[in-house]
Amino acid sequence: MDLAVELAQFNPDPALAAWVGKLLEQSRNDALKIQALTLELAYYKRIRFANKSERFSAEQRELFEESWNTDASAQAAEAEQLSPASKPARRERAGRQPLPEHLPRIEHRHEPDACTCGQCGKDLVKIGEDISEQLDVEPARFFVHRHIRPQYACRACETISAAPIPPAVIDGGMAAPGLLTWVMISKFLDHLPLYRLEQIAARQQVPLARSTLAEWVGRVGVALQPLVDRLTVLLRERSVLHADETPVAQLDPGAGKTRKAYLWAYRSNDLAPGPPILVFDYQPGRQGTHARNFLDGWHGHLMVDDYAGYKALFAHGVTELACLAHARRKFFDLHAANQSPIAAEALRRIGELYEVERQAQGMDAAGRRQLRAQEARPRLEALRTWLIDTRIGVADGGGTAKALDYSIKRWPALMRYADSGVLPVDNNPVENAIRPIAIGKKNWLFAGSERAGKRAAAIQSLLGTAKLNGLDPHAWLRDTLEKLPVWPNSRIDELLPLRPEKP
Repeated sequence: MDLAVELAQFNPDPALAAWVGKLLEQSRNDALKIQALTLELAYYKRIRFANKSERFSAEQRELFEESWNTDASAQAAEAEQLSPASKPARRERAGRQPLPEHLPRIEHRHEPDACTCGQCGKDLVKIGEDISEQLDVEPARFFVHRHIRPQYACRACETISAAPIPPAVIDGGMAAPGLLTWVMISKFLDHLPLYRLEQIAARQQVPLARSTLAEWVGRVGVALQPLVDRLTVLLRERSVLHADETPVAQLDPGAGKTRKAYLWAYRSNDLAPGPPILVFDYQPGRQGTHARNFLDGWHGHLMVDDYAGYKALFAHGVTELACLAHARRKFFDLHAANQSPIAAEALRRIGELYEVERQAQGMDAAGRRQLRAQEARPRLEALRTWLIDTRIGVADGGGTAKALDYSIKRWPALMRYADSGVLPVDNNPVENAIRPIAIGKKNWLFAGSERAGKRAAAIQSLLGTAKLNGLDPHAWLRDTLEKLPVWPNSRIDELLPLRPEKP
């Protein structure tokens, strides 16, 4: 029976009846809202834990998961506010990741108000401690280094002596290495434009004009250029490289709009010995001459996609390696579009090749070469036969024909890795290196000039190489800016962001 109808039978006071009716209506509304929140949460859970699709990039998936986690927490909190009795049990702290040991600890001791028992009045005896930890952070903290140089005079010869001023990257500038590092990391690694750094400093009553910040970026870029040049030399000494390119917008003042420029990326091979190296080369276009100029005189194996700009290199001592992931992507897109059984079979066969690579992880070059010869090469030969036989029965011009033709046309370059223990199977390493740049482009919007683009490419080369080598880019850059003014050029390799090679 409806509670409101049942209550009316008792003929209560009208004010009391109105109050109870309002309470019942609010309760019904809360119940409906909780039900809606529960259904919405179940929907997001179903999407969150469903099979992932390659149609979403890694950034899109991360953005979705971030939004899902935020929404799920908000929904749970709203439901708890509406129905306190339904609060879930408190989670055990044992399931939480421990906080990093290297962080400093600030202890807060919480003692009882009295040393006697509140029940019987007897003295309390310490039997243990309950310790919980919370992670905290301080925002950017500005402070001033004051350099005091006492002046000393000799009464006999009337000369004056003083200690020299410590050399700096920006001679006579007010920015210490720590501040310069903060600006460079914020702009090029955290993708914050300079006007946002200006606003962050203003909140702490520190005036940092954008023009001043821009000047610092320019001068630091010039100071770091010798390191980038040396990194490029070391990269070109490697016999196997990855290459790829991504468009960026560059301001075209004469036309009052932007035009398309390109950031070319070159990366060392993870399967070969030596620390990883990443170098970006900013160029005003996508013509193949830019790749030829960068690799002028270089001979080795180059892993690339099917872009025609690289083709001229392969006629002048460079050996082409084709990306198996690109070949797979053609069939994946085909299968996603129409559930093609031909695409499904291609994906199964390519998946077996990647399983061989997973088995080879941790092996040395000789072991990987042997495993590829035994497991990958027979599968590659069978895949080629299947591709050719299948293509005979497929009409020209369709998506299936294009996917098959892509692999058949590039077959010698696709299977070349199987005869070696050090050649890569795909171009994913350099694509992964470019991905953070694509995120930054959305924040920078465009490069103001070709010089600005080249400067950004140089700094990204150093920071990207530092990350690949497991170094903290902030710590490396600050240490480098402190040492650079007096560092001899003959020892420049010691400043590069490369991990030490194992003896």
